[in-house]
Amino acid sequence: MAEAVRVDEPGPHPAGAQPAIRLEDVVKRFGDVVAVDGVTLDVRAGEFFSLLGPSGSGKTTCLRMIAGFEQPSEGRIVLDGRDVSGLPPYERDVNTVFQDYALFPHMTVGENVGYGLMVRRVSKAERKRRVGEALEMVRLEGFVGRKPAQLSGGQRQRVALARSLVMRPSVLLLDEPLGALDLKLRQAMQIELKEIQGDVGLTFVYVTHDQEEALTMSDRLAVFNRGRIEQIGSPAEVYERPATSFVAGFIGVSNVLEGEAAREITGDPHPFTIRPEKIAIVGPDATPDESRCTVTGRVREVVYLGAVTRYVVELDVGGELVVMQQNLATSSMEALRVRGKPVRLQWHRSNNRPVETAGNEGSTDPEEGGV
Repeated sequence: MAEAVRVDEPGPHPAGAQPAIRLEDVVKRFGDVVAVDGVTLDVRAGEFFSLLGPSGSGKTTCLRMIAGFEQPSEGRIVLDGRDVSGLPPYERDVNTVFQDYALFPHMTVGENVGYGLMVRRVSKAERKRRVGEALEMVRLEGFVGRKPAQLSGGQRQRVALARSLVMRPSVLLLDEPLGALDLKLRQAMQIELKEIQGDVGLTFVYVTHDQEEALTMSDRLAVFNRGRIEQIGSPAEVYERPATSFVAGFIGVSNVLEGEAAREITGDPHPFTIRPEKIAIVGPDATPDESRCTVTGRVREVVYLGAVTRYVVELDVGGELVVMQQNLATSSMEALRVRGKPVRLQWHRSNNRPVETAGNEGSTDPEEGGV
């Protein structure tokens, strides 16, 4: 398998600090299948770190190994400097929030949130106090006596979050927790969840296959593909400077050109990526700007999306480019009239990003059917 590319290796931490989570050369096999293939990463204390990738890329298996639900075949899992690789979940200072909430329908909100404390035989008075604090953290004060059936999907998800926060873990693991919500509620919960994480100051490790979700919420993220990490960095770093063609194509929409098409445009056959929103469409007879990359072609397809229009342009030099333009003063009919017309495309050379074409798209993880 080709080597994955990393642009943000685990770096130095503040003086005296250690990572909240460290994975060292972690491998997980299910029979003959390698689900996680030599993953090494640090998650810093107090950060919102996302594991992003397509279904079967290894991200959920990594989360399950951190939680203790799976044991690594090779390598180490270290939490706050302690090797926990062989420890069961209840001996690790972590809690997990799942997509399905798993609330007890016959219990009130307060009873659900306080259940773990009751199991640990925390006194009733202390339990009441800590449940109140946890519900305040997730902005559900006054809901203590309600049943789950009386709550919206977003409220039930916040109860599940409060149930984990009340246990005061050092790390909170979140496995696609917003996946069951509709788009508008999910977008609202993304902002709320990030605000809650900032308020409580816990380390959050968040698994998702939703690129927009990861870009919205993360301090840093790791992009997984076929059990390996392709790139680690901040959302801006990963989006603006993708390290591989897989990252460029998976994080948002991107164009990758190589070979003769790349040579005709840049003078270099090595592959590069250019984001669709960086490209301008001008008339085919427009004078080329020598300070920019430019290429001619014909519009093959037009997709009007309301706020923006997506154009697919077949290039005269071979290949095609996707172009996204804001509809500042363009109607759907005006956008559709461009279909089939010759155009010239231009963009600043500084927006070209070299990429590696590892050719390792796909997925292998049998434990991640829909994740």
